[in-house]
Parts: sequence; structure tokens; C-alpha cells
Amino acid sequence: MIVERFILASRSPRRAELLTQIGVSFETRPADVDETPRVNEAACHYVERLAQEKALVVARHSPGAWVIGSDTSVVLDGHILGKPRDRADACETLKRLSGQVHQVMTGVALANGSDCHSRLVTTDVRFRRLADEEIAAYVDSGEPMDKAGSYGIQGLGGIFVEELRGSYSAVVGLPLQETAALLADAGFPVWKNWPRSLESLK
Repeated sequence: MIVERFILASRSPRRAELLTQIGVSFETRPADVDETPRVNEAACHYVERLAQEKALVVARHSPGAWVIGSDTSVVLDGHILGKPRDRADACETLKRLSGQVHQVMTGVALANGSDCHSRLVTTDVRFRRLADEEIAAYVDSGEPMDKAGSYGIQGLGGIFVEELRGSYSAVVGLPLQETAALLADAGFPVWKNWPRSLESLK
């Protein structure tokens, strides 16, 4: 019996946790790609392109494997808010997000050899108004420093979110419904690997 090999092209522990959550067994192999946006590149195209490039660069060196790539960007008024450069940048980003609706765009791609399919998910997130003191406390916690948009919805930053319209898992880093759909389209419905309870086997 041939056992399919899946690789997650990311070093993100959050993406690994989400992929494990839906029952996928995989290896982790971070992709090394240039994440510089192209001139006049729209945020939606940028995010999906990076997801594809991450999946393809790992797939080239992993014959026969199915590679999942993903990228997430926080977008405010059409501008991509990347990971903060330093403490001051994180504080400034959070002040910009305070009381505003922004978009979290996440691309997910599945590659096998040179064949690659992808999907883009956009979620609207509304922040309540943030006090300067809590912004400072949050930045001092260190949590924002490795995250796009300077916050993590699954962590301390979750208290800033007043409303969310779309996919929560996409905001965390991997849209589960779309990832499962890509795998199903490739012939690997994730539910076939789900464990069966002892009760159901009677």
C-alpha cells in the first residue's frame, strides 16, 4: 500500500497545530522564498502568490510529496501590515488598527511536483478602541513581534477583537475548510483518517 507523504512548508507552530487538528499527518519543512511584494501588487495577489511559491519551492525538492504552503497578511486600507520591525513599529501598527476594520488575507496552496492549486480567504476583523496603556502592555509581552499586523488573535491579542466576519482559522494562519477542500480535490479527504470510537465499532 502506498502511503502518501504530506509536508507543511512553514515553521509556524500555529499552522502545524491547525493541520494536526483536522487529522493530517505531515512533516514540516520551512520554505525559503523572497517575501518582498512586487511593484503595485495587490495584497490579495501577493498573499496567494506567496502561498504558491512556498508550496512549489519545497515540492521541487520533495519528489512525490504533497506540499501545503500558506501565507497570511493583515491589510488596512489596501496596505499590507507586515511583522513589526521593532517595539515602536508594533505600537504604531496597533494604534492604526484601533477602532478600525481590517482584512486578514490568507492564501493556502497544495503542490505536487510542478502542479499547484490554491485558494484565498479574506476575513474582516474589527478592533475595539485600544488604550495606549494596553497597547504598551501587549507589546511588552513580546507576543506581537513575530506576527503580521502585530497581533495574534489566538493569544493575548484576542481581547482586541470586537467582531470577526469570515474564517477564524484563516486569521490564525491556515483556513481549515479551504485546506481540507484542496486535499479532497486531490483525492485525500481528511475525514477518512479520523479515528473511530470504540462505541462506533460495536
